[in-house]
Amino acid sequence: MVPRVVFGQGSFSQLKDILLPKRKNADAPFIFLVDDFFEDKDFVSRIPLMFNDQVIFVSADEEPKTAQVDALVSRIKEQFDESPSGIIGIGGGTLLDLAKAVAILLNNTGLAKDYQGWDLVSRPAVYHVGIPTISGTGAEVSRTTVLLGPEKKLGINSDHTTYDQVILDPDLAVTVPKEQWFYTGMDCFIHCVESLTGSYLNAFSQSYGEKAMELCKEVFLGDIPETESRDKLMMASWHGGMSIAYSQVGIAHAMSYGLSYLLGTKHGIGNCLVFQHLEEYYPEGVVLFKQMLEKHQIELPQGVCSNLTQDDFDIMVNVSLGMEPLWENALGEDWKKIMTPERLQALYQKI
Repeated sequence: MVPRVVFGQGSFSQLKDILLPKRKNADAPFIFLVDDFFEDKDFVSRIPLMFNDQVIFVSADEEPKTAQVDALVSRIKEQFDESPSGIIGIGGGTLLDLAKAVAILLNNTGLAKDYQGWDLVSRPAVYHVGIPTISGTGAEVSRTTVLLGPEKKLGINSDHTTYDQVILDPDLAVTVPKEQWFYTGMDCFIHCVESLTGSYLNAFSQSYGEKAMELCKEVFLGDIPETESRDKLMMASWHGGMSIAYSQVGIAHAMSYGLSYLLGTKHGIGNCLVFQHLEEYYPEGVVLFKQMLEKHQIELPQGVCSNLTQDDFDIMVNVSLGMEPLWENALGEDWKKIMTPERLQALYQKI
């Protein structure tokens, strides 16, 4: 679990006080990985830089890649003689996952792709802080950092991945565009559906999942003020991420990974593209999802898979079916008899 968390409007202003005791010396910088959306914005001036601290702006237009992690680690090691005092990720799921991965690779040998899987990290990460500027992914609380590798899209799942400190400031989500707000929020909603209906469910996970689901319904089906909505979606993301940490996701995430690997489809919208066609597996969840789409007048892209070759479908199916724990959570131990490659391809063809 994340050992320290600060929540509240304006809580970003506490970052300087939080980091000060963690600074090793003047030559060991804090590295801030920041979504390039904030470049040239007033927000950057609020980042508490000292000595040789550095801000690195990173685009979130594409999913984080293992090669990108390796490049950032090399850049930091080349520029500084001492290991950083800490890595601070500021942005959405992409930036939060990148910061977690960079913190791990700074203290472990090899390449990022070597750690894609479960419990492969042997040494603790560099001190790292997560500051989400959009809510829904649960990346701020999860024990994974999902990366596109040369052969697969898979997380670095380990006890060393989790952030040492998180700052949840709902004010940072004020600038999020409507569609992005919706797609990322649906990542949280779909987390809840998949966790609460899965075979891995336990009372611990269920308690978080049910609370996150309740908050999602308030935010996306209720009529509450914007400030309250931001507060509640930030907490829904936290609770949804906690629920997943102690259970697992399911079919929508497994299929979204395939879309992302082949087409570069971003995670939130990828989940939505898949989830609309999963009535057979998540009937109540899909009904609610379609109500949310209608209420917020969101139109999902059409024909995303219409021009794909058989080779393309084979790649997506293989990547997706490689996510064995997700399928087992969704369909039970005999999932391979239920979700054949042909059946999975038929689902992709609907998108």
